[in-house]
Amino acid sequence: MLRTLIFGSILFASSFSMSQSFFLPADSLNKPRLIGVSSGVAAVWAGSMIGLSQVWYKDIPKSKFHTFDDSKEWMQMDKAGHFYAAYKINHLTSDLFIWSGLNKKTSLWLGTGISLGYQTTFEIFDGYSQQWGFSWSDMTANAVGSFSYLGQQLVWGEERIIPKFSTFPTEFAAVRPEVLGSTFGESFLKDYNGQTYWLSFSPGTFFKNSRVPKWACISVGYSVHEKLVGDADTYFDATSGITYSAKREVKLSLDIDFSKLPIKRPWLKAVVKQFNYLKIPFPTLIYRGDKFVGSWSGW
Repeated sequence: MLRTLIFGSILFASSFSMSQSFFLPADSLNKPRLIGVSSGVAAVWAGSMIGLSQVWYKDIPKSKFHTFDDSKEWMQMDKAGHFYAAYKINHLTSDLFIWSGLNKKTSLWLGTGISLGYQTTFEIFDGYSQQWGFSWSDMTANAVGSFSYLGQQLVWGEERIIPKFSTFPTEFAAVRPEVLGSTFGESFLKDYNGQTYWLSFSPGTFFKNSRVPKWACISVGYSVHEKLVGDADTYFDATSGITYSAKREVKLSLDIDFSKLPIKRPWLKAVVKQFNYLKIPFPTLIYRGDKFVGSWSGW
């Protein structure tokens, strides 16, 4: 997920470097905008590939191209990350092409192709690494994420089910820092125990006579607890004498669709919409293993 977030974060940051007029889509094809978006996507794509090949893959032993089945590791939390990243990259790039004046359907297909192509490039890199391999389960998650955004737009003409992400530090990273991260930044990305992937939706978008505002959402999340080893559900810590037993978590909470808040200023609405990348803290009911627990924040 770290690698795919690079793409979105660079493009997202660049979107705030212009005036308020930036946030208004072009009424017709705007060639300077289209050239800028296309060049930006190509530059970020190529630049991140070159950078990661020198940093991420530089010290990893190479091998012949091979596949690797990691579908049963980490209780599929990494697959949820692939789904989320692919979906968000599609959403972001589609919006940028719509902003440039391309028609919506063309923009959506371009966003889908870029999302899948970008993710596939990393899988090919992995295929030549001894430590990993080309993962068909990763590719499946990438495809489902990309086409989930495309499908919603083609069927409903809007985004009704929104993938979101939340994370917090846990005590488990200190038990296996070499795997789950030895610093806050590393554990933020590697400790799946602190991560939750959510799907938020509003009853108001599905039922015409609903009195629920379209911005008020119900959110269902998925996470894990005490997961310290990728391919095993138990881990014995010799230092503390504690045996950790991994459990899946299903969470139920409330949320906000920031894109549907009644904000009149287009530029402010576009800024606030970006908060849909993250799930905000709300009281949460958690089903962990075989029992229910509560949390004030969803953590």
